[in-house]
Amino acid sequence: MRVRLLFFAVLRDITGKSEDQIDVPDGTRAADVWNRLRQNHHELARYERPPMAAVNESYVAADQILHDGDELAFIPPVAGG
Repeated sequence: MRVRLLFFAVLRDITGKSEDQIDVPDGTRAADVWNRLRQNHHELARYERPPMAAVNESYVAADQILHDGDELAFIPPVAGG
């Protein structure tokens, strides 16, 4: 199945793109996609736990099972003043 990924802030900087599409097997969870990103981008290795995730514009738990055509966004922590 195919999932659309959206990248914001530091994740966009690390991946070098604002969005991507990936093929994943049935039963894939948001956390599985996060672990795949960590393997492909060594800068993410220090993020052991996935950041907040949203599927189809709704916040979800990391164990959310994805479906074909879902849009998955990881929301990185932000700092500001």
